Amino acid sequence: MKIQTRLTDPQGKIKNPQGTIKKQIHKRANDLGFELVGITPATQSETIARYRQWIESGYAGKMRYLEKHLSLKTDVRQLLSEAKSVISLAMNYYTLDPPEALAQDPGRGQISRYAWGDDYHELIRERLLELVTFIKQTAESELQTRVCVDTAPIIEREYAQRAGIGWIGKNTNLIHWRSGSWYFLAEVLVSVALESDTPDLRGSCGTCTRCIEACPTDAIIEPNLLDSRLCISYLTIELKESIPKVLRPKIGNLIFGCDICQEVCPWNSKAVPTIEPAFQPRDGNLVPQLLSLVGMTQQEFSRRFKGSPVKRAKRRGFLRNVLVAIGNWRAQRAVPALEGALGDHEPLVRGHAAWALGRIGGETAKRILQTRLTVETDQDVITEIQDALLEAEQLSRRDEKNA
Repeated sequence: MKIQTRLTDPQGKIKNPQGTIKKQIHKRANDLGFELVGITPATQSETIARYRQWIESGYAGKMRYLEKHLSLKTDVRQLLSEAKSVISLAMNYYTLDPPEALAQDPGRGQISRYAWGDDYHELIRERLLELVTFIKQTAESELQTRVCVDTAPIIEREYAQRAGIGWIGKNTNLIHWRSGSWYFLAEVLVSVALESDTPDLRGSCGTCTRCIEACPTDAIIEPNLLDSRLCISYLTIELKESIPKVLRPKIGNLIFGCDICQEVCPWNSKAVPTIEPAFQPRDGNLVPQLLSLVGMTQQEFSRRFKGSPVKRAKRRGFLRNVLVAIGNWRAQRAVPALEGALGDHEPLVRGHAAWALGRIGGETAKRILQTRLTVETDQDVITEIQDALLEAEQLSRRDEKNA
């Protein structure tokens, strides 16, 4: 491809009187699969004080890495000292819903849409590096760059909003007026001052509060303020320990992440399915049968979810989620599988298996719990079993009363 020369001046600004460099970047990014592209100056964060207050209020839960990297998020130039511009990008991952009959089956687990296909990190990183190569060739300058894909310490929604590719909604997601919020965000920091895009003022949440009202755990405590400790995505992905008992019934059959606040958003009615093959649903990731998951060994888990975002929860966390969903399903035919899980080598799995048995109840479930109680050595699991036996007994009394 013939590359047009674009030299830089001593201040690092690209000499480009026609403004074509920005258009070229937009076009190349679009060609690489980024539907939304915007450019904004690499300056200090304007929301860092609110973000710091959010962490200090405890809303980050056990995500200690957010506090650890707080100082780096004050300014993108902490990541690249020479940075003068931030190229903010968004890649669509929306795919069509599964058949209604499957989606409504409580015996199947629901996985967040972003995890239906392959993990996005490496794919997006490779596309960003291609974009960087294009920019360097176009500028014919030894530019300094850094690519950021989700995990970098940058308040990316703020820069995306400043770059004009959307606004931050009441559900805390970035929303575009034309296509909604089903996007992966990414950034390229560059050491040249590119022409900035103007923030797009079209669209807003207005008086709509559907996301706030629909959240099963009331995690959106006020518009644009999320308590991660209540968020189902946090509970099923980021939390590495036991899920609080009071929240387990509210999780339903969500076994990895949650999309409810996006699914009810009116702006997402405009969403168009992605054409990216890597984001198409994998076999088995679209509402899998719960009983097909509960007995997975580590080897089976690693093989099934190789290259999938689901691996982030690890086997113990994922099975914990599956067991909560089975407990909410409350089907007697799940009892044999739960008996097996009650003997798992992971205490986290055993504890949640006990909870599920207590939720289902019945004489068989009580016998299994009582038998396990005689050999269990982990105190947390012992407590779970004791609580489950009480739950099962209360369930039996209610059934007798209603008979």
